[in-house]
Amino acid sequence: MFGTSIHWTTFFYLLIDTIIVILALIQNPKIKQLSLRRYIILGCLFVLYNLTGGFLPDHSFLKPLILQYIITYGVAIALCVYLIYYLYKDYDIIFLKRYFSIKNIGITLIVGFIILFLIPYLITGSLDSARILFTLPTSVLGFIFLGLFYRRISEIKIQNSFFSKRKKLSTTSIGCIVLLPILTVIGDYQWLTFTVMNLAFYTITALEIYRYIYLIKNQGKLYKVLNFNEESDQNLVKNKIIFQNLTRREFEIALFILSKSSYKKIAKQLFIAENTVSKHASNIFRKTGTNNRKEFLDRFLKN
Repeated sequence: MFGTSIHWTTFFYLLIDTIIVILALIQNPKIKQLSLRRYIILGCLFVLYNLTGGFLPDHSFLKPLILQYIITYGVAIALCVYLIYYLYKDYDIIFLKRYFSIKNIGITLIVGFIILFLIPYLITGSLDSARILFTLPTSVLGFIFLGLFYRRISEIKIQNSFFSKRKKLSTTSIGCIVLLPILTVIGDYQWLTFTVMNLAFYTITALEIYRYIYLIKNQGKLYKVLNFNEESDQNLVKNKIIFQNLTRREFEIALFILSKSSYKKIAKQLFIAENTVSKHASNIFRKTGTNNRKEFLDRFLKN
């Protein structure tokens, strides 16, 4: 297409992803409670992935050719690591910190790419051999991570449609990026590889839409908090209140607090430490100009 190696499906995903990112940039200031900053960064990485993976390698562009492979693989690695980081933040995941921290995942993929792909390719000149050497162990590690991730989020026991959908969508998204090494070994089938990879982005997009719907449905509980958000920005100096927007996790915990759930119960339902809930609660109180749980409930609980 356009005299390049890009397939029409890849170009289609490139357009769709670009439109989604632009819409997110437009909407972000309007829905401060659901800060889309991380989502926009993720979207930009998918746009870059479609660009580099679709148009490269190009024999008439940058030489030697290995530089183009470094760019395409580098973008793919950055995308996969950031998507995992995105979901770690969404779930407050701190499990397996020693082995599967974002830092360790990133270092493992970069070192693996250099040792198992770059060096063999420079020595043998065989792209297929280098791909197999790099992708097979990466696939094994990917499926181990997928299993551990699913087991971790399955321990979150909440009878709530949003949290149920979030678990399914998150698992699908991780599953898509875990399949990337296998799809790479299969061959240069852009229509297949880029369909699976972009599905990861669209599941995250669906997750954010469901999160917004969840917030809308619970506006009855949060209406005073949301109203305080707007008023505090206007009366910051007058009321001498230091206020910042609640994070998405703080909004979730605020809903539990407004439902009069104990910190212990919230921790059990979200499968996070009780101390973590307490820290989030302290931030909620500080940002809403209250001193403690009782004062927060007295001010914001709808009678």
